[in-house]
Formats: sequence, C-alpha cells, structure tokens
Amino acid sequence: MDLQKDIKKLVTYGLDKKLIMPEDEIYTINQYLEVFRLDEYEDPDIEGEEIILPEILDRLTDTAYDRYIIKSDDIVTRDLFDTKLMGILTPKPSQVIKEFRTYYEESPKKATEFFYEFSQDTNYIRRDRVKKDMKWKVNSPYGDIDITINLSKPEKDPKAIAAAKNAKQSAYPKCQLCMENEGYAGRMNHPARQNHRIMPLVINDSKWGFQYSPYVYYNEHCIVFNGQHVPMKIDKAAFTKLFDFVKQFPHYFLGSNADLPIVGGSILTHDHFQGGHYEFAMERAAIEKEFVIPGYEDVKAGIVHWPLSVIRIQCKDEKRLIELADYILKKWRGYTDEEAYIFAETDGEPHNTITPIARKKGDMYELDLTLRNNITTKECPLGLYHPHNEYHHIKKENIGLIEVMGLAVLPSRLKAEMEHLSECLVKGEDVSQYEDLKKHAPWVDEIKEKYEDINEENVEDILKEEIGQVFVKVLEDAGVYKCTEEGRKAFDRFIATL
Repeated sequence: MDLQKDIKKLVTYGLDKKLIMPEDEIYTINQYLEVFRLDEYEDPDIEGEEIILPEILDRLTDTAYDRYIIKSDDIVTRDLFDTKLMGILTPKPSQVIKEFRTYYEESPKKATEFFYEFSQDTNYIRRDRVKKDMKWKVNSPYGDIDITINLSKPEKDPKAIAAAKNAKQSAYPKCQLCMENEGYAGRMNHPARQNHRIMPLVINDSKWGFQYSPYVYYNEHCIVFNGQHVPMKIDKAAFTKLFDFVKQFPHYFLGSNADLPIVGGSILTHDHFQGGHYEFAMERAAIEKEFVIPGYEDVKAGIVHWPLSVIRIQCKDEKRLIELADYILKKWRGYTDEEAYIFAETDGEPHNTITPIARKKGDMYELDLTLRNNITTKECPLGLYHPHNEYHHIKKENIGLIEVMGLAVLPSRLKAEMEHLSECLVKGEDVSQYEDLKKHAPWVDEIKEKYEDINEENVEDILKEEIGQVFVKVLEDAGVYKCTEEGRKAFDRFIATL
C-alpha cells in the first residue's frame, strides 16, 4: 500500500502544480503502475498527508531498488530513475511552448516567471539541492561581491564514476547543450532530461533554444544556445545575438564566456550564452573614467571601476553598440603592449579576446566588454591572468562569465574544509598536520595574525569574510590592467589606439 500511496501522492503533486489535468489522472497512474510492474491499484486515502516532492521521489526510488527495477543505488542511477518518474508528469514540449507564448503576449517577464517556476515544479531545477548551496556577500573596494559554494551539483560516488567510465560512449546528444537533450532518458555518463523543456527562439535569423540552468547560481539563471552544435566564437555576430535576446527579454541581461581556453567557459564546443534576472556587482560598478571614441561620439564610453578590465558602452541604438564592440574587439585581438605583458599572440597562438555582457537600462542599451588574455608563463602555467598559485587552495578553476560579473562559484569541497578549519582555529590546532587542510596553512597563519580572538561564535563569519577577500584578489589577478596607477596608464595606452 505504501507504494500505491506514493504513486497517488506523486500524481496529486502533478495535479496541484497543473503539470497534468484531472482528465489525465487515471492515465498517469497507469503509467506509474507500468514502471513499478504493478497489475492492480486500489485508490489509497492520502487525505491530510503531506506532499513533499523530494521525499516522495526518494521513497519511490528506494522501492525501485528493492524491487530490482534499478540495479544500483548510487546517486547517478537514482537521478536517472527519479527523472524518468518526473518525465511522466511533464507536459509535452508543444504544450509548454504554447503556454509560454500566451504569457509572453502579456509580457516577457510573465513568460519567464512561468517558465522558471515550471522548471522547478518539474524537478528539472531541484529546489531541495539548490537550497543547500552556501551563499553570502562580502564587501570590497568594488562593491558587494557574491560568494557561493556550489552544493546543488551532486558529487558522484566511486561506484557511479566507475559505471560512467564503463558506459558505452555515445555521440548523442553531442553535448549537454544540444536540442536533442529534451526528453532524453540519459545514461551513466549523461544526465536524464525527460523533465527538461526548451523554448525555441529566433536569434540573428537562426534557431536557438532558451532554458534554465539546472544548477541556478543566481535568480533565473538561464542558458541561450544555438540550435546547431557549433563552437563558441566572439565576433560581431555574437554581439548581434546578445542584443537580439535582450530586445526580446529586456528584463534579462545576457553575456558570453570568452572563446579561448583558460579565460573561457567549460563548454567551448557549443555556441551559447548565459543570462538571467539578477543584478551583479559589476553592473552596479561606476564608470571611473569617460572617454570618446572618434566616429562614435554618440556612444557613451568609459572604464568601469572593477578588478577586471572593463569598457562600458551605452547608446539608445543597439546597432551602434554592435558596430563599436566589433571595432574594439578587432583592435584588442591584434593588440600587443610588451611593457604591460600583453601579447596578441605567441608562436601563432592567439591570446586576446573579450567577455561581453549586454543589458537594457531604461531606454538605453548597455554593453560591458571585459578584456581577456590567456597567456601562460613559467611562473603561471595555468595562465598569467588567472587565479595565482597562492589562491588555488580556494579557487583554481577558470574565471568565466559568472565570476567576471562578481559571483564566485566555489568548489563543494570547501564546505567540509571550512567546518574542519573552524574546529582547528577554535582549538588552536596546527592545520598543516591534516591532509585536507595543509594547503590552507599559509592562509590560516595570516588569519590568526589578523584576528585576536577566534571563537565558536565568530569563526564561521571570519572564514566567510576571508574566503570572500581571496576571491576579490582572484578577480584582480584576472584583470589584464590592474587598478593601480601603472595599470591604468597601460589601459589608457590601449584606449588611445581606438
């Protein structure tokens, strides 16, 4: 009876969230009976009982394991199965698209609010996991910086890693951003997507898709991706695409990772952008110096007070911004300043590119152009304009679009390390004796010098503050022109070439 109760609860959840209609109830129950190999069903009484989706899915997945419907109990197998269960409740793409477009006629904001909630109700965005993410802000000379420790992406256990390694390699879908993911059952080395829906858009006269990130790092974190599996490229067409989207959804910003390794994002093989309904510290940052670019006197231009090197351009006519951005990009791609250790290329390998972010402010269009360079040196083999070695204990990964704007996405290992560090700091223990903490030892010595009294009440706040300040330094490392007199003079030399 417990299994039948959980089936009833799941179907009731679908009815409550309007994923299915009352006319679909018996049909949906029968779909679940097939999954669980049940021949009979007596309508159980669930009156007054709580309906908590993650708990229902957990119990149903446990039952599937007990009944040998799934062969393993690892996190990946469980996710594949519970997504299959949610797929049964998820309306067909045509139905969701129709609803989205109906809301869009009312307003773009209504359409995105509907789609964002729908993506959570179908458990494509797992609310229970996203809640686990640690989030806080730290003050910096550049404004309040956002810090998050990402815990919503489940870490695979050894069994799942081994199974993924042994899984048959497949080129379908080509990557996790392809249109072919919609409704795909998944496998050990590719997530299940039966509950995933994509809104079709026309961007720059071609077919694109609009979806949310399953690991929302900020409010309404969306991904806008090319209908074709083609590599990312920052060029004039990319700027056109950004504004094509912003014109359709003026309450959203949209940005792109750079198109070179080290300074680029994690998926360079599929042309895509990331956006959403959120104001980052970078957007709030003021212009520290205005300048005029000959031939573009109608466009406001300036250097942003930000640790990375950002040129902000503003105009009521987005076509002027696209023209100017293309001009700046071409100049930057070919720009070398040996004194500032900026080389357009070495041994034929290009180094200069741009991370662009587009938005609409009132009746003005705005484009932030972040100058990037991916050169490596003997001292900095992972990149000169990349987190330097002394900060790798906190952040070693690429500084992509989200970090550029002022939100640190830090590895999940830091949660356990913070808890262990807190204990050691309160007890006054030497952290270098612990395998998981010894990489933090020099940093911990600095913290001990800085704070006279570290106790149980304040230790967590101290660690959060100090992790945040490390991230600010990481952002400064990623800036090609530092916020120093020398750095600003070098920045002016580039501006003068425009």
